[in-house]
Amino acid sequence: MKSAGKSGPLVLITGASQGIGAAIAKTFAREVKGVRLALVARSVKNLKTIAGACTKLGAKAEAFECDVSNGASVALMAEDVTARFGAVDVLINNAGAFAMAPFAETKLAEFDRLIAVNLRSAFLVTQAFLPAMLERKRGDIFFMSSIAGLGAYPQAAAYCAAKFGVTSLAKVLRAETKDHGVRVCCVHPGATWSPSWAKSGVKAERIMPAEDIARAILDVYRLGRRTVVEEIVLRPQRGDV
Repeated sequence: MKSAGKSGPLVLITGASQGIGAAIAKTFAREVKGVRLALVARSVKNLKTIAGACTKLGAKAEAFECDVSNGASVALMAEDVTARFGAVDVLINNAGAFAMAPFAETKLAEFDRLIAVNLRSAFLVTQAFLPAMLERKRGDIFFMSSIAGLGAYPQAAAYCAAKFGVTSLAKVLRAETKDHGVRVCCVHPGATWSPSWAKSGVKAERIMPAEDIARAILDVYRLGRRTVVEEIVLRPQRGDV
């Protein structure tokens, strides 16, 4: 395993090819001197574009193609990241997907897909990198939940179930690691701009920019090690989406 030496922190971001994940990558690249970015997603073409943009901003960034809902794929990715960069300092479980359907019309395959992409992925990726953090007694883990992980709403049975699971996963990990130097934060955004909103008909001014979510995560990370933000809720100013 390579040592970080005098390099900046190693930040691993899942779902980094677009939306909030891409915004987080660019924000850390711009704001954290010497940061090293392990950018993870299934879309390697988009991922390489984001990695290139981060490199231009001063970061050392590399793309890692991975299906984070697949255990074997995550294991290979974790091995590659460790061999290339060493131990992860900041893990941001951002990968996810959103879809709506009435409870009675939700297909089992779609339910399983949303649980896998949103919840199983966070479990698998965290398990892959947590042991090294516990060994070093230092690390930061962010879980991207949602306001749907705090309060349920109609036509989102699978998505809400997944995000409530993410919220619970973060709470359990926080309870288990608080005496071991690992900080755990669960992020609950409301409607945030991403390509999935392009055809929604919702006006852009009613949706938060992804850059604001990224800034909030960076600010939480920058707090002194004696302080942890366990949960953070972000909503559009009008609060209705």
